[in-house]
Formats: sequence, structure tokens, C-alpha cells
Amino acid sequence: MIYLDANASEPLRPEARAAMCAAMDVGGNPSSIHAGGRAARRLLEQARHQVARRFGVLAEAVIFTSGGTEADALAIHALAIQMSGERRRLIVGATEHDAIRAGAPGAEILPVGRDGVADLACLERLLAGAPALVCLMHANNETGTIQPIAEAARLCRAAGALLHVDAAQSAGRMEMDLAELGADSLAISGHKMGGPPGTGALLLAPRGAVTPMIRGGGQERGWRGGTQALPAIAGLGAACDVPVADMSPLRDRLERGVAAVVIARDAKRLGNTSCLALPGVAAQVQVMALDLAGIAVSAGAACSSGKVARSHVLDAMGLGTLAGEAIRVSLPWNVGAADIDGFVAAYQAMAQRLSRAAV
Repeated sequence: MIYLDANASEPLRPEARAAMCAAMDVGGNPSSIHAGGRAARRLLEQARHQVARRFGVLAEAVIFTSGGTEADALAIHALAIQMSGERRRLIVGATEHDAIRAGAPGAEILPVGRDGVADLACLERLLAGAPALVCLMHANNETGTIQPIAEAARLCRAAGALLHVDAAQSAGRMEMDLAELGADSLAISGHKMGGPPGTGALLLAPRGAVTPMIRGGGQERGWRGGTQALPAIAGLGAACDVPVADMSPLRDRLERGVAAVVIARDAKRLGNTSCLALPGVAAQVQVMALDLAGIAVSAGAACSSGKVARSHVLDAMGLGTLAGEAIRVSLPWNVGAADIDGFVAAYQAMAQRLSRAAV
């Protein structure tokens, strides 16, 4: 099988696997004070420093979670309440992942253009009201479109608003520094970086009194109760030490080889992501046909219990029927030119066959 669904989950990196195996051999609870517990604590804090270095924050700003979804939920929980106790308005990008959309009911929606880029003039108007928390993803999971986070952060600061950034897709695929972005918090997901599933982190500066979503024994500075998943966290830390590789030459090779509509082609995009539309052919049919040819791709996010539905992202971009006719091809860290050429051959054969059938 040629695996081209990295935005759903990256293959586990060997560095992460080695770190996980080493952590399993340590055993012990990081909260225990005996020698075994202290050894586990050293590994936990080593991983915390690895994450902190990658994103330009202090180690105490790193809160380990079960993944990107929990990190997003914790950010909204932590930042939406003002010091006065009043709840901030929520402003959410129209193309956000469901981890944000489901966690921010009643939010005001920030529209995007046909390239998927947020309308910053509209954001400035929305910020004119009561204090707000803005949620804007760094890079879209379906199209790869990169948002102008630094510009949005400047607008937020000028209006007294806070900005949370879902960086699940961009983390590990492009260089970033939280201070340079100007955001108040950042969510990452381990398995989108080549680490294991079941772990992630919220990067959040210390903020006084804590009201955790998950109560327990006071782990993670009181932000998240429960014994930390040390092997998974060690794997995430190791993944954070792997240098970022530029995948855009392989992505461009793929896009040159297919006769398809490339969504957001002219936008600034992740180097590993292509959203390809085949007019007249349903996305689900394309995914199944490619699967039979030994190619693994997807249609939209992989967080809907295996369902293939019309893309809310492409709908928000105003793409009409193409919203149900586009697949996502996302290149993993271990992809090669032969994989790209294999996909191009299979896609072209599928497109010719299905396009004739659709006439």
C-alpha cells in the first residue's frame, strides 16, 4: 500500500519508537518520590523541554494532554473566562476542525475566501464588540492553507482579545515559534508529528488559579489530573527533536502529474498537502477506487467514525459541488518519489474511468 494520509496520522518515527521503548523499560509513576518515580519524572520533564524547545516556550508552559482535541478543549476552557468571571465571546474560523467547532457552541463565525484564508477585515469588525477569544487554526487539515496568524494576533491584541491556535497539522511540518506567532495558546497532536496517538500538548503561559476540566491528583501543575502516559509523551518529545523537512517538491511533482482541480493552489500551503477535486465524481467513490488500487488517501478529516461526508471546509470556501468531489492527499515523512509516481498513475487511470462513467 502507498500511504498518503499523513494528515489523519503520520507513521511512527523511529526516534519516537526508540524513546517509547526506553520509557517502558523505566516504569514507575512520575509522581512517586522513590528512585523509580524520579527516573520516570526525569523522562517526563525531558519530553516537556523537548516540546518547549521546538515551539520557543518555557517548559512550564507545556501541558500534556491526550491529544489535540483535548488540548483545544482545554484552551477554550482556560481562556474563555475573563478575570472578572464573565465569559468571553467566541469567534471561530469557518474552516476550523471539529475539535474547535464542537467545543465552541454559539460562536461567531469568521469567514474565509475561496483560498481558505480568513477574512482579517471581518475579524477586525468582529473584534469591535465585547472581549473575545478567537480560535484560528494554523494550517487547514484538508487544504493545507496556512492562516496569517501573526496578523490576526496583532488585531486581537489591539482589541484586548485572546487568540488560540490549533497547530495539529502544522506542528512538525513547518518551523514555528509561539512568541513570533503572537498567539496566547497553541495545541499540538503527537500522532500528527510522527509520535504516537493518545498524546498531545497545550502550550499555555501560566495563568493564576486553575479550574481543570479533568480533576485528579494535581498533575500537570493542576491543569490536568491523571497519571501521565509516559511512553507516549516520551515519543512526542522525541518527535519534536526531528528537524522539519520540506515536502513541497514532492507535493508539486504530484500536482503536476494529475489532471485535477487543485484546491487553494495559489494559497500559502503546507508542503505535504494537496486537495484534489474531480468534478462529477463523489469523493467517497474516489477514495474507494484508490484504495482498491493500493493507495490510501482520504476525503476530509478522519475524526468522524469512518464516515465520508461533504466537506464543511470546502463549503465555507464557496466551492459549491466541488465540496463533495475532493480528496485529500497528504504526504508522510517517509514518502518517496516512487510513491508519488505510483499515486499519479493510479489517479489518472481512476479519473479516466470514473469521468467516462459520470458522463
